[in-house]
Amino acid sequence: MNRLRRLLGSTDRKLSAVLLLLLAALGAGFVAVGAVTTRNHVDEVEQRLNRDLALHLVAEEPLFEAGAIDRDALEHVFHTLMVINPRIECYLLDPDGRLLAWNAPEGRVRLDRVALEPIAEFLGGAPLPLRGDDPRHPERRKIFSVAPISASAGGRTDGFLYVVLAGEQYASLADRLASSYILRESLTLALVVILVTALVGALLFRVLTRRLRALDQRLRDFGASDFAEPPPSASVTSGIPDEIDRLDRSFERMADRMAEHVDQIAGADRLRRELVTNVSHDLRTPIATLKGYLETLLLKEGALTAQDSHRYLEIALAQSERLARLVEELFELARLDCGDVVLQRERFSLAELAQDVAHKFSLGAAERGIRLDTELETSTPWVEGDLRLIERTLENLIDNALRHTDDGGQVRVTVTAGDGQVRLAVSDSGCGIAEDDIPRVFERFYRGRAARANGNAERGGAGLGLAIASRVIELHQSSISVRSRHGEGTRFSFALAGAPSLNVTET
Repeated sequence: MNRLRRLLGSTDRKLSAVLLLLLAALGAGFVAVGAVTTRNHVDEVEQRLNRDLALHLVAEEPLFEAGAIDRDALEHVFHTLMVINPRIECYLLDPDGRLLAWNAPEGRVRLDRVALEPIAEFLGGAPLPLRGDDPRHPERRKIFSVAPISASAGGRTDGFLYVVLAGEQYASLADRLASSYILRESLTLALVVILVTALVGALLFRVLTRRLRALDQRLRDFGASDFAEPPPSASVTSGIPDEIDRLDRSFERMADRMAEHVDQIAGADRLRRELVTNVSHDLRTPIATLKGYLETLLLKEGALTAQDSHRYLEIALAQSERLARLVEELFELARLDCGDVVLQRERFSLAELAQDVAHKFSLGAAERGIRLDTELETSTPWVEGDLRLIERTLENLIDNALRHTDDGGQVRVTVTAGDGQVRLAVSDSGCGIAEDDIPRVFERFYRGRAARANGNAERGGAGLGLAIASRVIELHQSSISVRSRHGEGTRFSFALAGAPSLNVTET
C-alpha cells in the first residue's frame, strides 16, 4: 500500500491511473457490448437463414403416420441434419410441447417439455432473433427453427419439429472467442488501443501538469524560507490564461502578503522587545528615585530638617507624577492602537485651542526663560474633530518643544489657513534632530541622540508623546510633518480640514 501511495504521489500519475481505469472500464464495456451485439447479430443471421429449415424437413418427410410416429422417417431426418450440420439438435414435440423424440445421446436431455410461447411467436412472424428452451441446458435459451406437423385430417396440429440451431459446444462466450478469429483479433486490438491511449494520456498529463509541478516547487521553496522570501515570479504562458495561470498569480499575491505579514510580525516582535526594554528602563528610574527618597525619609525620620524633608517629598512627588504620566501615556497609546477608537467629533476653533494650550505652558516656560509665542491669524475657519485628542496632541508637541529647548530659547505656535485647511505648527530653537533620526521620531520610546545626550533626566520624556500625537492625527485622516536641522531647531506641523459651512472670525 505504501509503495502504491509513493507511486501515485504526483498529480499526473494519479490522472494517468484514473485514465487507465476509465479506459479499462470503457474497454470492458465495449467488449461486453460487442460480444452481446455480435451474438445477437450472428443469432439473427443464422436464425433468419434457417428460419424455414424445420418447415422443409416436415414437408419432405411425414413424421406421423396414422397418428403414430414414423420412426424410419424420423431417423432419416435426424441423420440428414447430423450430416449437414452437427451443431443442430432436433426434437419432436407433441402439441403441448412435451418431448417425444430427439437426436441427442441418452441422458443428456434434462427437460421433458419445451415452452410453447416462443414457438407461437416464431410461427406468428415476430422479429428475430427469438430464443427458446434448450432441453439439454434448462438455464440457457437458444435460437431455433420450428414447424407444425399436421398428419390428421382437418389440419389439426399433431406436434412440432423443434430444431435448436446453436449446439452445446458454442454455448459460452469463451467458446465463441476460442472459435472466432475475428473476436480474438478484436479483443487484442482493443487492448492495444487502451494501452496506447493510456500511454499517450500519461505523456499529455505530464506536460499539462508541468506548471503545477513548478508551482509546487515554488511553494516548497517558499516554505523552506519560513515564508519570509516570496518566490520569483514564474513566466506567464502564452495564449488565454487558464486556471493554473490564475492560481499562480493568486499564489504570488498570497506569498507577497504573507512575506509582508511575516515582516510585520518580525517588526512587531522587535518593537515588543524594545517596548519591554524601554518600559523597564523608564519605569525603573522614577521607581528607584521614589524608593530612595522615601527610604531616606523613613531611615532619617526626626534627623532631617523640615526644609530637607519638604525637598525630599517634592522630589518623590515629582517622580510619582512622572511615573503616573508614563503609565497614562502607555494606556492611551495602547487604546489608540487597538483600532476601535471612535472619535467624538465636534466643531471648534483650532486657533483658540492653541491659545489655551499654550497658556498652560506659559508659566513653566517663563521659569526657564523660554519665550513661548503664539502667532494666530485673525480669521481661520473652524475644524471638525475630537477636541480632547487634538488638545492632547498640542500638549505633546509643545511639551516636546520645551523639553528640547535650552533655557532662554524660544518656542513658537502658529496657526494659518489656506486651501480649505487649517495648519498648526510648533517650532523651537532647540538642539534639532539628526538627519538619520528624523524617520524614527514618531516611533514609540524612540529618542534621538540629542535627547539621549541630555543629562537633565527630569525634563527627559519617555518617547511616547510624539507617537501619540502622530496616531491622533492619523485618526483624523492627516499626518504630522517634521523639519529639522541639527543644532538649529525643529518644526512639527499638521493640517485639519475646515468644517463645512461654518466660518468664524476670531476676535
